Amino acid sequence: MGTPENLSGGTGGRREPLRFDQDASATAVDMDTAIVLLGAGVTAITHPLLYVKLLIQIGHEPLTPTVGTTMFGRKVLYLPGFFSYAQHIVRVDGKMGLFRGLSPRIMSSAISTMVRSKVKQAVPAEQAEHVSNRDGLKTSLRKVMKETSHEMVIQCLSRIATHPFHVISVRCMAQFVGREVEYRGLFSSITKIFNDEGIGGFFVGVVPHVLGEVIFLWCCNLLAHFINTYAVDDNFSQAPAVRSYTKFVMGIAVSVLTYPFMLVADLMAVNNCGLMDTSWKNTIVTRWQTCCSC
Repeated sequence: MGTPENLSGGTGGRREPLRFDQDASATAVDMDTAIVLLGAGVTAITHPLLYVKLLIQIGHEPLTPTVGTTMFGRKVLYLPGFFSYAQHIVRVDGKMGLFRGLSPRIMSSAISTMVRSKVKQAVPAEQAEHVSNRDGLKTSLRKVMKETSHEMVIQCLSRIATHPFHVISVRCMAQFVGREVEYRGLFSSITKIFNDEGIGGFFVGVVPHVLGEVIFLWCCNLLAHFINTYAVDDNFSQAPAVRSYTKFVMGIAVSVLTYPFMLVADLMAVNNCGLMDTSWKNTIVTRWQTCCSC
């Protein structure tokens, strides 16, 4: 008659859980790696769009407005769009110029993914969700608030951890205006900011950035909850499809309201950082004060 060791293939009954834990850990690591690589790809693809947006935010207008007409026939001046702006950057810096400041953003994306993964492991979402037993999609308001609070903690920790790289990226892109090379690489930029401004220089503009993301998260989730619960009728045949897109549509609408917070955060990141001339700084300060007074 075989012994327990022989029945288990000579491996011992205690080694199987260890092997299972190792496989689960390896799977989690592979998943995090895949998410990091996917995030880096998306960041690289969308970087030119954010680059152009930042230059417009800080008031850089290298191209003259063009004359056009509205749908009512009235003549107006149109500022250059994304493609015109991108073509100007290519003419000045070449195609690689569209990716100025990309490396800090990729680093920020990778750190954000790791922070979110670690926080979710430390504070599982299940602990924040088992509050109500409402059936179907009509979850209780208390449950939605618990879930949103859990998401808010993850978002705040992620933003605080990655904001220094956001500051570096914004300043690298803003150098295009004055053709400067104050912020050349990731490590040299870290050294420069630390020597000139100390630790606080890495977190310039973090308060409006975090505040904007928190307001966006709460407004988006609560509006989506109320619409899905009280506005979408269960008798409607396309109700599940409508509910699946509600949060996406609300995200677009709420982002318009929270955009001033992101604008102020970006302007604070480049204000008084030693770049460009006085006229450009005055433009930044003016826009910053205008947003704060609204």
